[in-house]
Amino acid sequence: MVSFLGSIIALVLGYFIYGVVVEKVFGVNENRQTPAVELEDGVDFVPLSWPRIFLIQVLNIAGLGPIFGAIMGALYGPAAFLWIVFGSIFAGGVHDYFSGMLSVRHQGKSISEIVGIYLGEHSRKIMRVFSVVLLVLVGTVFMTGPADLLASLNIGGLGNMTMWVGIIFCYYFLATILPVDKIIAKIYPIFGIVLLIMAFGIGGMLIIRGYQIPEITFANLHPDQLPLWPMLFVTIACGAISGFHATQAPMMARCINNERYGRRVFYGSMIAEGMIALVWAAAAMTFFNGGILELNEVIGSGGAGLVVNTISNGLLGNVGGVLAVLGIIACPITSGDTAFRSARLTIADSVNFEQSKSKNRIFIALPLFVIAFGLTRIDFDIIWRYFAWSNQTLAMIVLWATAVYLVKNKRFHWIATVPATFMTAVSVTYILIAPEGFSLSTSFSYIVGLLAAISALLLFLIKSYKKDPKRLQESSQVA
Repeated sequence: MVSFLGSIIALVLGYFIYGVVVEKVFGVNENRQTPAVELEDGVDFVPLSWPRIFLIQVLNIAGLGPIFGAIMGALYGPAAFLWIVFGSIFAGGVHDYFSGMLSVRHQGKSISEIVGIYLGEHSRKIMRVFSVVLLVLVGTVFMTGPADLLASLNIGGLGNMTMWVGIIFCYYFLATILPVDKIIAKIYPIFGIVLLIMAFGIGGMLIIRGYQIPEITFANLHPDQLPLWPMLFVTIACGAISGFHATQAPMMARCINNERYGRRVFYGSMIAEGMIALVWAAAAMTFFNGGILELNEVIGSGGAGLVVNTISNGLLGNVGGVLAVLGIIACPITSGDTAFRSARLTIADSVNFEQSKSKNRIFIALPLFVIAFGLTRIDFDIIWRYFAWSNQTLAMIVLWATAVYLVKNKRFHWIATVPATFMTAVSVTYILIAPEGFSLSTSFSYIVGLLAAISALLLFLIKSYKKDPKRLQESSQVA
């Protein structure tokens, strides 16, 4: 229990201490006009209040990620607490803040365009394709998953999955092309509040009922003995750091009306997501009498969804059951629709295709949904396993772009360089070890991953400071 409460306190302190550091390093200008004001078009560039944007952003980046990911990460044991806390504060928070604020500084541009500005044209082209493919995959899976669940619930006698796919498909299309304040700004804050209430309710009941939440240990408790490094750091993504967040932040960068709200919206939403992940990791480790072994059995019989439903009903009763259903169905849907919306914006930005006219939005959205509908007929089990790696690789790229931005503006780049180096080691090591990757030995993969991270860091330092030897020497001393 001490570790759990200490972790919550650490996340709160992280927001008020390190979040302020990150904000100061960036250099907020409250008098600078934001894209929401400068480019207001009533569609994508729409000024909204920061509390509303915060709730939208929490739901945008969360979905089921900090719940399902945390539950799967709980199989590794309390070491998951450390990754959630340190990842959220020093990696995810930095990643999300700069993803949003660099977009604010660059007229609300999508993350692929931001990366291109700081890492070059080749990176821009790769990121455009990478981002759109990733977003369409996310949107499609978050269409078929909830549809399958709704069909199984047979609500009102409607048990046909194809029909539910069609309903969700129509909603996604409307959410993708309509102005952001017509659907997203109205319903997202509600579901955002539900997501937070659900997490705080679960966490509160764990404390009130005196559950013995395990204390932090570095031991790997995974029943299948999957390696803690780097598997844990990819399994828990949305609760610590996730590249998907970088695709969502620019949408809110087009709605924020003052730079001073950036820390509350972008860094704050990452900390909130870290708390959600922390609660669910603790609940998953603690709720079942058999501990992690029984948790593994429940996951094996019904997946993370069954864990959510069992814990919610057990701790919150009938209310918990309703929240569980809302969470398992509504959360992925509200991430899926913004995935398609972000894909539309990414394509529009890449070809400078103005989006204030509805026909222009439909022109981009229609092909996306035709492709998505075709993909719903394919088994995603194999393809989707690559998402975890792609997600963290995207986060790595965004952090390196952030580091370059900080160097170019003569600011303390190490707040981005350190997590970028760390995530390079994670991404490279994972793809070498993972079954969907090269399935190489851990000893070899660890060495290659470490060398890749060191090489990336050295290349960054050499390229960044080759014209300024004195600055390189000072930076090396800081390191």
